[in-house]
Amino acid sequence: MTVTAGAEVVGASIQRRQSPTPAYYVGKGKIEELAELKAELGCDVVIFDDELSPTQQRNLEDALEVKIIDRTALILDIFAKRAQTHEGRLQVELAQHQYLLPRLAGQWSHLERLGGGIGTRGPGETQIETDRRLIRHKIHRLQKDIQQVRKHRALYRRQRAKQGIPVVAIIGYTNAGKSTLLNALSNADVFVEDKLFATLDPTTRRLTLPNKREVLISDTVGFIQKLPTTVVAAFRATLEELGEATLLLHILDITHRNAVEQSIAVEELLTTLELNQKPRITVLNKLDLLASSEEDIMNFVSDATDIPRDAVLISASRGWGLDRLLQRIAETLAFL
Repeated sequence: MTVTAGAEVVGASIQRRQSPTPAYYVGKGKIEELAELKAELGCDVVIFDDELSPTQQRNLEDALEVKIIDRTALILDIFAKRAQTHEGRLQVELAQHQYLLPRLAGQWSHLERLGGGIGTRGPGETQIETDRRLIRHKIHRLQKDIQQVRKHRALYRRQRAKQGIPVVAIIGYTNAGKSTLLNALSNADVFVEDKLFATLDPTTRRLTLPNKREVLISDTVGFIQKLPTTVVAAFRATLEELGEATLLLHILDITHRNAVEQSIAVEELLTTLELNQKPRITVLNKLDLLASSEEDIMNFVSDATDIPRDAVLISASRGWGLDRLLQRIAETLAFL
């Protein structure tokens, strides 16, 4: 994710603890190690691959004398770059303001260092409260705007339901190939890039199945491990579309070294959204990186022992296996 955000990774450090420390998240020994590493590498930002509390973030910045970014801030930064539609920008802005609100006190910590006395502590507190009121007002307005988006989506879903057209939603871990698959199936011309969250805004297209039945197929925002709660809440208007889907296509990058963990992350988020019982088809993508031709796919399946027997193997970028996938979609919808 750091590379996707446009930063250069110059070093990394790992600490395994039973639980984070309340003050610094990591132990004091690790802080000393990070300080030495920062001096050695000359980095100007330290990124934590987890969500930090406002207190932990402030304490770490004081101890390391460098900008601290946690997993939530990093994801929101990427989302802000990727959001193209009005709805997407609303949802990102809401998540950013909700993230910022409890961290405002740290923005005025320089006033505390001036010491006591007239004209120091009071104005700082006043400015913090002013900023908090402004941000709360902004959050309230954004929530109202997103509520209007939800109402519009609900109306659109009711119209679709009257038409009786099934909705097939493509879900999966970020960068698994959802947009590539949508493009391959429907000529959607959705932006594709080999980076996390290359497409943030959902796209829906009409598709004709082999049995001549028409469906609507859409991709969604990529899932990711430890997706921050503020992000899930902000994107609930978008994720609600999954609840109205007739069928889910869970696409997995079969070549990724953490494919199992990514699949588990998707299942956990589906459970959080109460969608784990929704009918779905597992689609294993990027077979072109493991097989030299479409014919080799069947040999690959027969040799592999850990591939689900009901999974559909494809290469979205090469168009391999798409006929089988469309046939499976048609057969599954026939029983729903």
